[in-house]
Amino acid sequence: MEVYKIPIGDIAENSINYLILHFKPLFVSVESSILFVNGCLKMMFLLVPPWGIIAMFVFLSWRLMGRKKSLFTLMSLLLLWNLGLWTSMMLTLSLVITAVCFSLLVAIPLGILAAESRLVGSLLRPVLDFLQAMPRFIYLIPGVVAFGIDTVPGIVATMTLAIPPPVRLTALGLTQIDKEVIEAGEAFGCNRWKLLCKIKFPLAIPSIMLGINQCIMMSLSMVVIAALIGAGGLGADIVYAINRLLAGTAIVAGLGVVVLAILIDRLSKGLIAKRIARLRGRKINI
Repeated sequence: MEVYKIPIGDIAENSINYLILHFKPLFVSVESSILFVNGCLKMMFLLVPPWGIIAMFVFLSWRLMGRKKSLFTLMSLLLLWNLGLWTSMMLTLSLVITAVCFSLLVAIPLGILAAESRLVGSLLRPVLDFLQAMPRFIYLIPGVVAFGIDTVPGIVATMTLAIPPPVRLTALGLTQIDKEVIEAGEAFGCNRWKLLCKIKFPLAIPSIMLGINQCIMMSLSMVVIAALIGAGGLGADIVYAINRLLAGTAIVAGLGVVVLAILIDRLSKGLIAKRIARLRGRKINI
């Protein structure tokens, strides 16, 4: 006797097809926006001479992390330039920044809503769990179905992984503020909007910036996988090496990903540390 199977796969596929069919203008506008932002970033990074980008990174490292870290930044970027990875690294950086920008446009408001509304928080929690637990390669399929094989589906697939951390950490930062501080703001006549903008959000900045850091790292890890559907960058070099079993080429491209991840992580953490130090030395005006 054949056991009846719940048609979850058919339901998911029909739902995706329904969304693509009935919300095509939305998908077209999303695609156009992503292509515009990513195109501008690629043009900027590829038109500026490598020494200009290196100087910018070294200056940021010196300001945020100190002289020793700036020396590491200089040596590592010169190494990647020497290995011929500069163009691929700039393409990867443009993909990461694009994915992070669009992810934060969605994640920060959702995190605020989750903190301000218990209902929204309860509804978002299982959705975020699902997005984080689902195998990464699964996200490539609906992206390709909706946008074809190109940069856009890779960025959209990256966003599905990059959105949950800043949503969770934004909500966490806003909900862990001392009740005494909130009560003091209410005593001074703050309404809900002013309380959020003047007190809650500034105090939650460290947690929010940590969420941004995690969003950046998740984006970087996913754009390598997204190269399977034409995203390009260092991920494309790794896929090329895997297909031809070129161990040396794969290691060199992987080194580029590692260096880029270290630089982005250290710079974002340095920015977080600077921001926290500035907040501690500043009073909140109600």
